[in-house]
Amino acid sequence: MIFYDCSTAPNPRRARMFIAEKGLEIETRDVSIAKGEQLSQDFLAVNPRGTIPVLVTDDGTVLSENLGIAAYLEAAFPEPPLMGVTPEEKGLVMMWNAIVEQQGGMPIAEVLRNTNPHMKGRAIPGPQDFEQIPELAERGRARVGFFFDQLEERLQHSPWLAGERFTLADITGFVFVDFARVIRARIPEDNSATLDWFDRIKARPSAAL
Repeated sequence: MIFYDCSTAPNPRRARMFIAEKGLEIETRDVSIAKGEQLSQDFLAVNPRGTIPVLVTDDGTVLSENLGIAAYLEAAFPEPPLMGVTPEEKGLVMMWNAIVEQQGGMPIAEVLRNTNPHMKGRAIPGPQDFEQIPELAERGRARVGFFFDQLEERLQHSPWLAGERFTLADITGFVFVDFARVIRARIPEDNSATLDWFDRIKARPSAAL
């Protein structure tokens, strides 16, 4: 297998943590978004969508989305389970992963990509160029605050986002909460359950990658 990574971006970090939690060592090739390498002809030959992460399996299948990469690795290497064991757990993992992506990852990205001067004309990842929309950044900041409220409500009643065990949903949530620093957003000091959850994940070896 070959894993195409970018050490500075949140989505590749999600896959990197998942791989580490599985205890796998996969050949890795770093693709620099800062240098625009994801739009090079060499990389577009691997993934025409120009996005990272990408996992190329031993049979040559190209998986270019976190959920696809995770589903493949979970099926190929089921221990330790990171996407649920029972039908209920599997459903909760997918549900909370989606909530975190839509309510956390998306608004954080809206703020960053529509305000950062280095992303002018590049407000959407991929091979096509899109202009920034300042109003999306304003809406995104409000949504990030609501996202932190959602996390706190859930974690006051559950040790992990999907229930009693650490899963893909926690990896996704941790990476986006940590990445929110780029838009100067932090877990509110009063959100004690979220702060405890964040610290427990930060102490895991995979979080240092």
